[in-house]
Order: sequence, then structure tokens, then C-alpha cells
Amino acid sequence: MAQAVRIEPDLQFIRDLQAAGGDSLKKCYQCATCSVACPISPHGAPYPRKEMIWAQWGLKDRLLSDPDIWLCHNCGGCSDLCPRGAKPADLMSAMRTMAYKNQVPGSAIGTWMSSAKFLPILIGIPAVIFGLIWFCVAKFNLWATLADSGFWLFKSEAAHVPYGVFRPGAWLPDGDIVFGKLFYGDFTIDLLFGLTVLFVLFTFYKGVKNLIASIGPKGSVMFLGKKRSVLCCIFDVIVSEILTHKKFADCGADTEKSTRKLGHMSLFYGFVCLAVVTTIVAGGHWGGRIPGLEFLALHTPMPLYHPVKLLAIVGTLLLLVGLTLLTVRRKGLDPSKQTSSFYDWYLLGVIWVVGLTGLGSMLLRLAGIPPLAYFVYYLHLVSVFMLFAYLPWSKLGHLVYRTAALTYVRYMGR
Repeated sequence: MAQAVRIEPDLQFIRDLQAAGGDSLKKCYQCATCSVACPISPHGAPYPRKEMIWAQWGLKDRLLSDPDIWLCHNCGGCSDLCPRGAKPADLMSAMRTMAYKNQVPGSAIGTWMSSAKFLPILIGIPAVIFGLIWFCVAKFNLWATLADSGFWLFKSEAAHVPYGVFRPGAWLPDGDIVFGKLFYGDFTIDLLFGLTVLFVLFTFYKGVKNLIASIGPKGSVMFLGKKRSVLCCIFDVIVSEILTHKKFADCGADTEKSTRKLGHMSLFYGFVCLAVVTTIVAGGHWGGRIPGLEFLALHTPMPLYHPVKLLAIVGTLLLLVGLTLLTVRRKGLDPSKQTSSFYDWYLLGVIWVVGLTGLGSMLLRLAGIPPLAYFVYYLHLVSVFMLFAYLPWSKLGHLVYRTAALTYVRYMGR
């Protein structure tokens, strides 16, 4: 005798999904074209068919504990072939948006990241922070006062970075264009972004912990096979998925595959190059002060022929190439089959600003135009903060959550 199962739909969750981009979910009539068309949908638990029916029924807990929403690479092939125009790709994207808001701590930031109307807040927070630092340094010579008072941390910095270079009433420092003069060397920037990195890492830790905890109880039912070592699974994901972008080559039409893969790989390796540059510069700045390791010291600005500067230029160019390809692709999407959300344009827009202001501040410094150079550098810091401080709630956060989900499903033998 069949056992009755009680379903309690979350109607508000359905409305939230529709508002986040899944407005066509009611059109699905479970023909399974999407699951058949998806080249990376697993045989044992194919998506996005099951996610479509769960969304229609308002099964919030089932969807938020579903690892498959992170495995989808959003090529849009399922939406192109859907006979009803239900846009399964948009729904999968909307589910990830809802997961950012529900699985990750910091509900206020998650709400701000969900709509363009909160963009002034997202911009205003770093704009005010860096604006106040600039004001305090220019008008009150704040760090110099702290150094003169004997506070050891600032006094140590004063030995390496010239301060007090602002004339009375001036907003710009005298002498050669050195961006560190605006914020008392690298001390303020390193401290602020160091704290930001710790905040982001802690938030990701909590988010991944919640993700694994939510999908864990289903593991013995949902996944089959022998469990593997976690370290082996992580290595497999990094090598076979992230570094090679193999799944991007499997999704979409032939021209779409090459464009998406090249765009994402250029963007990814551009970030890798710039992360290496940042690590080397920070290590040279602080490591060179350790007795016996003075040879590690790096002083900025570096000449254009310096290997670290060349790597930074290569990283910036890769970033801009990837952005161009992905922006052109997104603008060319057929809105009747796949649409772009605020999450999509926010990420592309912020990375555009990061790349252009980083390149622009360097060129303006070389051209010797202090007002524009310092202002563009200020905008660069604001955009970098917007990119990284809000990372766990932005679309770029899927890099961490997708990695965690891929690792988990491999660990469970799928």
C-alpha cells in the first residue's frame, strides 16, 4: 500500500525565486528535455528537471540542500531547447541567488546584493571608508601624529614611508606620484584589506559548513559508490575542473563553448596573476623588515621592466580580455530564452572597474597627472573592496561553493 507524503509548499519562497529570475518556472510540464540535453547532468540524479518541480512545489529545504544547483555551469542549453520557454538555466541561477542569501551569514549584505536599488549602499560603504582615510591623512596628518606619539606600529611604518608630505590645506601630496602617500604607505591598506580577507574567509567557512551540513543527510540516499579520500577529491576537482575549465568545454553549442571557456579561463588566470603579484608585494613590504631577510624587500612603484610589474600587466590584460568576451556574450543572449540578473551585471561591472582603474592609475602615474592618478587610484580601491568584501554573497562566490559541492559529491562516490 502506497504511503501518503505530506508536502508543505513555501509560497513566499516561490515568489522570491520568481523575483530572483525564475519567473518562468510555472511553465515547466516535466518533459525532461532539459535533463536529456544537459551534457554534464549526472545519470543518477539528473538536473534541472527535479529542481523545476521542487521549485513549483515550493520545497525550499529540498532546493537549498541540493548540491546540483552548484554543479550547473549555466550555459543555457536547456533553456534553448525547452519547448515551453520555462528557462531552466535562469531558475538554476535564481536558486543559487537564494542560497547566497539563506546559506551564508550576513543577511543584510545578502539583501543588498539581491537588487540594484541597494547599489548606492554597496558603493557608499567603501567610498566613505577610503574617503575618510584620505581626509584624515590630508587634513590632520593622522598617522604622523600617532607615530610622533610613540605608538610603535605607526612609528615602525614611519621609518619606511615618508609621511607629512601634505602642504597645509592641500588634498594631494607633494613630490612624485606614490599612491601610498594617500593612505600612509601600505600600512592602512594592508590592515584594512587584511581584516576584510579574514572576514570573507570566516564567512566562506560558515557558508560551506552550512552547505555541507544541509546536503550531508541526503548523502547515503542521493549518492552511490565507494567514498574516496577528501584530499584526493579536492585535488581531482582543482586539476580536472578548475584549472582546465573542462566543464565549460562540455556545455553549450560549439561557438558558445569556446567563447565561454576562453572568457572564464582568461578571467580566472588574470585573477591568479594579480593574486600572485599582491602576495609578492605584501610579502616584500613586510618580510623585508625582518632582520636577516632585508633582501626580500620590495619598494613601490616598481619600474615597468620589473618581473612583478610585468606579471601585473599580463594579469590585467587577461582580466580585460575575459571581461570583453563574457560581456559581449551576455549582451547577446536571447531574453526569451535566458536573461541576465543583477548578480551577473554587478560582477561584470565591478571587475571592469577594477581592471580599468588599476590600468588607468598606472598610466596616469606614468603620465605625471597627480589629480587624476590619485582619484582613479581611490576609485580602484573602492572597486577592489566591492569585489572582495561582498564576495561570499556575489556570483563569484560560486567558485568556493561549487568547489565544495563538487568535492562532496565525489567524496560520496558519484
